[in-house]
Amino acid sequence: MEKNDNVDLQRIGRRLQELRKAKGYSNYEYFAFEHSIPRAQYGRYEKGQDMRLSSFFKVLRALEVTPVEFFSTGFEEEK
Repeated sequence: MEKNDNVDLQRIGRRLQELRKAKGYSNYEYFAFEHSIPRAQYGRYEKGQDMRLSSFFKVLRALEVTPVEFFSTGFEEEK
């Protein structure tokens, strides 16, 4: 994995955490449990581990955001 890939995954993890908290879930485990997502697996996503695209879309549905909404904040090109 290239360094830029890891940076992007970290940004995705931070965005997932931000959206989860905005939904009122202070704890990722409660969010994962309520949406039938394995808790340990979801915790790894927020820490920036790689995930399958199908898993990513499942999380976005649970957060009730579209991919466009997800990537509209925090993913501007860095200079």
